Amino acid sequence: MKAAESVQNYASSLRMYTNYTVRAIKKICKEIGPRLAGTDAEYEAHKYIAEEMKTCCDEVAIEEFKLAPEAFMSWVRIDGVLVIIGVIFSLLGLPAVAIALTALALVLLFCEFLMYWEFYDFLFPKKISHNTAGIRRASGEAKQRIIFSGHVDSSHEWTYTRLGGKILLFAVGGYGVVSMFYLLISSILIVAKAASPEVLEILKWAQIACIPGGVLVMFFVNFKLTVEGANDNLTGTMSSVAIMKYLEDNNIRFENTEVVALAAGSEESGLRGSKAYTKRHLDELKAIPTVFVGLETFRDYESMAIYARDMTGTVKMDPRVCALVKKGGELAGVDLPYSSVYVGASDGAAVQKLGIPAVTLASMDPGPPRYYHTIGDTADNMNMKTIEKCLDVALQTLFIYDEQGLKDSY
Repeated sequence: MKAAESVQNYASSLRMYTNYTVRAIKKICKEIGPRLAGTDAEYEAHKYIAEEMKTCCDEVAIEEFKLAPEAFMSWVRIDGVLVIIGVIFSLLGLPAVAIALTALALVLLFCEFLMYWEFYDFLFPKKISHNTAGIRRASGEAKQRIIFSGHVDSSHEWTYTRLGGKILLFAVGGYGVVSMFYLLISSILIVAKAASPEVLEILKWAQIACIPGGVLVMFFVNFKLTVEGANDNLTGTMSSVAIMKYLEDNNIRFENTEVVALAAGSEESGLRGSKAYTKRHLDELKAIPTVFVGLETFRDYESMAIYARDMTGTVKMDPRVCALVKKGGELAGVDLPYSSVYVGASDGAAVQKLGIPAVTLASMDPGPPRYYHTIGDTADNMNMKTIEKCLDVALQTLFIYDEQGLKDSY
């Protein structure tokens, strides 16, 4: 059975659950507000979502885990300082120190931001964050499982996205990265005496131009301001709950397919929530075939896509799950392209890396858009058309999976 055949007036029903999603997001934003990982506000949002899940799930659990929420993006402040100090040491005649400091800065950038490793998290204070999972059991023996997931937390504001959009964001980011590489390479040339003294002197004094790069990188993130995060990613989170509501309200229970809605915590702090949930339940998730469909930022209709590669393009998502969602898109009337998270990552990558077949469905301008990680990501800046179509894709995907399971093609 197709999703569109599961109820009469499917289009009207789809609009009703889109309205539910939007109302719930507005309520969270108004009554709870920004939800930084590991804060009371994030926990309050989890409790609200758990209560919503209890109306449509057989089992609901809020699970806690520890993390260092400030560690993930603190590399910007650390790297900025390392670059500035490195330039000073080089000008003072100690280029070897500059090499060491700049190499460390690049390692932090690579490990924490590009690869999402918990490289230096042990140096930061620990806090408690949460995951909330609602389970809708199969009516018979559960032979397969599908998880729909969004994340509850919101991020600190990215200064340059708000001030100048993607142009300023990439200009500052590019300047910062170029500054690090120039300081490293020029210092190596100076230590190796790889050119004439006159050229080496020019290279040394040109390092002064790296100082503004370091300063700008230090202010990349405004750690004093947390954004509302209506689109990123309450749209995905509440759409996951809306799927469960749809099943409950229409008395739909699959005979052999278990459905899970996961409201993950601390995605903006390095995918820590989805990683913690998957690790905690790994044996259970592997006991029967399980697929994970991340629902991420349903805002920009023309940018709707399947992320077939994630985590800065280093993680290949399961091609069978990609094909499953693509078929769901076809039934919903959209030809979803395969895309990649070129810089950064989504929860799907963390789950895929732990051995659970995963994919992410997203609808966000990869630019990124002006609202991304800024105070512009508000409940007044949502797109119902996009939310409705993505919810349609998710429901179509669910019914296909129940009927056909996981295959190479559909």
